[in-house]
Amino acid sequence: MRTKGVYIITGASGIAAETIKLLAAAGHRVFFIGKEAAQCETLADELQKLYLHADYMTGDLTDVHVVQQLVSVCVNKYGRIEGLFNVAGISGRKYGDGPLHECTLEGWQVTLNNNLTTQFQMCKCVLNQMLMQKPDENGMRGVILNMSSVLAFSPEARNFNAIAYATSKGAIISMTKAAAAYYAKDKIRINAIAPGLAFTNMSARASENEEIVAYMKEKQPLAGATMPAKDVAKSAVFLLNDNSCMITGETLTVDAGWSIS
Repeated sequence: MRTKGVYIITGASGIAAETIKLLAAAGHRVFFIGKEAAQCETLADELQKLYLHADYMTGDLTDVHVVQQLVSVCVNKYGRIEGLFNVAGISGRKYGDGPLHECTLEGWQVTLNNNLTTQFQMCKCVLNQMLMQKPDENGMRGVILNMSSVLAFSPEARNFNAIAYATSKGAIISMTKAAAAYYAKDKIRINAIAPGLAFTNMSARASENEEIVAYMKEKQPLAGATMPAKDVAKSAVFLLNDNSCMITGETLTVDAGWSIS
């Protein structure tokens, strides 16, 4: 793992926060973005208590100008970007996401905009920067990791029946593979990670539901419950560092056995 990589992480809690801590602890420079200032400040305080540091800004990634500003500020400060981890996303249930026959148009559009279009915009902007960068000491220009979900390919109809969310996460896998094929010649790796149910702000509804908690004992047998976000972050760091230097176009399933149970 290189000693002075520069990474952009979208998100300031859950899997994003745990990944930021691991990267910062390994000596990397991290720039993250969160939608809520209080959440960003909380993470910054946690890092300080661990004698770690990461730069951040607040903003809504559905605004392309915020995406451009994030990348520009990071590059102006550090000169290049080694890696991007697209974590930020939403559950669209409060907007009307649900089973296909009930899903509202607003639920569909808001969910895809926040989960898929934001990753497209981030990838596009970061790729334009990486393509201009000279290869590093290992001959690589950069790595991108996109957040998908086990629900993209292993649906669970009883408790997790949100069609727009599943569709957005499936499209992320397709985008990742297509982009990886195109940019491999430029020495840019692009992968996806597909977690099962982990402790995050988004999963609070499920993680606090006694029926779902009991179900997770069988559905995620390796964890016997909802997974710690840090366990997903460990796999993310592997895909972001040089230990995975010959891996591209792949989706790593980190689901404690969900998809095979």
